[in-house]
Amino acid sequence: MLRQSVVFARLRQGDEVFGLLNSVPSPLLCEMIAAAGYHFVILDMEHLLRSGDELMHCLRACESAGIAPWLRLPEVDEKLIGRALDAGVEAIVLPRVESAAEVERAIAAACFPPRGRRGISGGRVTGFGALALPDYIERANGEPRIVPMIESAAGLAALPAILALPGVGMILEGALDLALDLGLGPDPTHPQVWAALQSMAAACADAGVPFCANPRTPEQIRHWRGQGLRSFLAGEDRGLLLAALKSRLNSFQSPIEV
Repeated sequence: MLRQSVVFARLRQGDEVFGLLNSVPSPLLCEMIAAAGYHFVILDMEHLLRSGDELMHCLRACESAGIAPWLRLPEVDEKLIGRALDAGVEAIVLPRVESAAEVERAIAAACFPPRGRRGISGGRVTGFGALALPDYIERANGEPRIVPMIESAAGLAALPAILALPGVGMILEGALDLALDLGLGPDPTHPQVWAALQSMAAACADAGVPFCANPRTPEQIRHWRGQGLRSFLAGEDRGLLLAALKSRLNSFQSPIEV
């Protein structure tokens, strides 16, 4: 059944939130991410082929473990946004957003009339009728559901117009794709990219919309926390798992000190 977002509730209280991008489809891994203490997990459909059954198992795992399930879609698909929210997804992450019109379409797809155009269902998000439809509509429309990612020069240019839209829950940076789009190669820590991230964060602060950083270095983490930033993406599980597995193997292969 639809609940209040723990992520946005924590931010309203002045607390920090930490998320992780899920690139290894597994309900068990979703539970592990929750057990590790993260507040939200972004189930990826931009770069992964995921079946509906697998996604539903991940959603149920997230719900039982107490972590907010977010979903990154490959594009603004109004029908898919509605189905994802009906299934229990808390927020929709939109990659490579480059216009306010894209975000406006997504917000309309995520909200019920009169705020949007989403069709209604009395399924699992209402507890199969336990939550009265008027209360469900009020609860669903009362919290932002759309999280755009800014990953290009066009996205940077469109950011002020995007931030002016009611219904944007958070802005998420995509430094790696931004570096590629700016012609800098796969270098998310390039000074030009870093300057763009500062600009993003400042625009979000002025608009009162949370900015979610994805720090690449300990220095970036210290910088953002020193700036009072409270929303963080801690990378993706695939890279963290590989690094941990390699580190463990290296600990066995290291020369034995006599």
